Amino acid sequence: MLPESTEVQVRPGVEADLEALTDLYNHYVRETPTTFDTKVLTPEERRPWLLSYPEDGPHRLLVATDMDSRRILGYVTSGVFRPKPAYGTTVETTVYLAPDAGGRGIGTLLYTALFEALSGEDVHRALAGIVTPNEASVRLHERFGFHYVGTYREVGRKFGRYWDVAWYEKDL
Repeated sequence: MLPESTEVQVRPGVEADLEALTDLYNHYVRETPTTFDTKVLTPEERRPWLLSYPEDGPHRLLVATDMDSRRILGYVTSGVFRPKPAYGTTVETTVYLAPDAGGRGIGTLLYTALFEALSGEDVHRALAGIVTPNEASVRLHERFGFHYVGTYREVGRKFGRYWDVAWYEKDL
């Protein structure tokens, strides 16, 4: 559990973060339907993902770290929605927190930093897909002005059942 007084820094993700980011993500692969990846990934398998996020531009990776321990508490991305050129001003956002970091405002810090960084970019719309149920994620997205636009029903199968994905959008 994190101490109440944990000071958090948000900064761009760098290659030195790869192992910790992979470990954090693999928690969600193993334990939750939040991601539809079904097998644990190695840092080498995740390297292309990390390298796809430069420090500037519309596609970003930001990490939240504990200022004392430097442990990664979570990350946020604004990635490519779809690869066709006309989608270039739309990003898909996602937030992942360390299992003991939820409810501490870290998701809010990450999204605040991301949307500040994107404010000077040519980005018109942010989208987020939320595997349901996930009330914490819904609350976070709605707090940042995302609006529900629809649900894809039973589009992912994991842990022996089908899962829905609710889609949210935000004007930028």
